[in-house]
Amino acid sequence: MTEKVLSCFIDEAGDFGDFESHSPYYVVSLVAHNQSDSIQSDIDGLEGYLSSLGYPHHAIHTAPLIRREGDYEWLEMDQRKKLFNLIFRFTRKVPVRFFSVQVRKSECKDSDILEARITKAIKLRLEEHLDYWHSFDRIIIYYDNGQKPLKRILNILFNSMFTNVEVRRISPADYKLFQVADLICTLDHIKAKVDIGQFSNSEAEFFSSRHLFKKDYWRKLDDQRM
Repeated sequence: MTEKVLSCFIDEAGDFGDFESHSPYYVVSLVAHNQSDSIQSDIDGLEGYLSSLGYPHHAIHTAPLIRREGDYEWLEMDQRKKLFNLIFRFTRKVPVRFFSVQVRKSECKDSDILEARITKAIKLRLEEHLDYWHSFDRIIIYYDNGQKPLKRILNILFNSMFTNVEVRRISPADYKLFQVADLICTLDHIKAKVDIGQFSNSEAEFFSSRHLFKKDYWRKLDDQRM
């Protein structure tokens, strides 16, 4: 009998430092993929298109794309949108499910409370679909070890709830589904800020308006949410 393996790619937005008004939330996004559903042809297509644009084996980082930072500092808007829409269309096409959790940092007086609330939030989301998680023989967590507190949360939480878990450190460029997690995290972070009346100048320039951000991007992923 073939082993059923679930891959989980996890990314975060925010940090465990002091509260800052421009980044009011700590967001964690998890993208789940049943390894029985091959997406190799989709990956090959995306890699081929990125190479044709001059980005071979490139990890698309959506927040810097929006803000015109890092690798994308010198790109015009149409070039940045082309890269963003590539990973967005890829996300909509591949058979994945996902969820995000958000914790308001202003409600956490220190990093210990923030860590506890993130742990509780992820645990509650996992418990909502326990039958789904338990339908797999093995769960592999893919994380880039960007933040040690989150790595600790993932290790403790998944190993306490499930019997056969492996946590792997990865490089974002090697896994397109990690880049999907990056996209989801960026979109859900922006949506959380929009809900409290925040929309940065770079976000307004990139998406045109809060309404179009939700209509053209955020809501189009509803079918894949857990």
